Amino acid sequence: MTAVLEEHFDATIRHDRRIEPRDWMPDSYRKTMIRQIAQHAHSEIIGMQPEGNWITRAPSLRRKAILIAKVQDEAGHGMYLYSAAETLGADRADLTGKLVTGAQKYSSIFNYPTLSYADVGVIGWLVDGAAICNQVPLCRSSYGPYARAMVRICKEESFHQRQGYELLMTMMRGTDAQRAMVQDATDRFWWPSLMMFGPPDDRSPNTERSMAWGIKRHTNDELRQRFVDMTVPQAEKLGVTLPDPQIRWNDARGRYDFGAVDWAEFDQVIKGNGPCNAQRIAHRTRAHQDGAWVREAALAHAAKLGQR
Repeated sequence: MTAVLEEHFDATIRHDRRIEPRDWMPDSYRKTMIRQIAQHAHSEIIGMQPEGNWITRAPSLRRKAILIAKVQDEAGHGMYLYSAAETLGADRADLTGKLVTGAQKYSSIFNYPTLSYADVGVIGWLVDGAAICNQVPLCRSSYGPYARAMVRICKEESFHQRQGYELLMTMMRGTDAQRAMVQDATDRFWWPSLMMFGPPDDRSPNTERSMAWGIKRHTNDELRQRFVDMTVPQAEKLGVTLPDPQIRWNDARGRYDFGAVDWAEFDQVIKGNGPCNAQRIAHRTRAHQDGAWVREAALAHAAKLGQR
């Protein structure tokens, strides 16, 4: 019986069809999907913090409204993704527990500080731009609930990227001090943005299997190259210099060459030794504890309704 189920699963993947929650799937596929979706959900929730830090200090009511809307979108993305993980049998409370104890990871990019308001624009441009490169192919992921969640998430991330770029264009038309802020933010977020795609293919333990299962459509290095090719012309239009003297167009490859990422730094951040790791987890833990009464009240109200 198991052999028949495995053959049906393999045929579904082979014919590029979707695996749905009711379908049989190997335990290893289920665990891989839970790990990836949970990490993605955690990233959306933790990712609210760096920009949320600037809501009270936004320079205008318009910018404040834009930033509030964006942070709210990120919260929604996290909820979509936690819901997708629950279709695989994961428990949301258990996932949160694993996040705050370090048993599950989130994107390394969110462990860097936001030192000026220009960081809000650069996060929109570079961080959300990298997210779009990484996530658009996930709209065709083999697991149905994940792929469908990604459709809406990618539409909103695309809007966030345009918002960030528009903010930077406005600042680059401003004062020398504003232009310097944009350049400084670009210098600090460029390399961490390249790290967002994960380790190079030759040291990525999950890429081969995830691609074989149709979870991923491109390798980490392919997506990183696509991001560089997309971003270099945008930087030229914006008028900022990317902090990599090795960036140059390669006629033979039809792509941009670029320098080597400092993977030792990436490893340290992933291990919890980044500039803001402790701060991000401490804030998430406090928020979870402060919201305990809300969860308890909601459960009590649901139980009361169930008794009627």
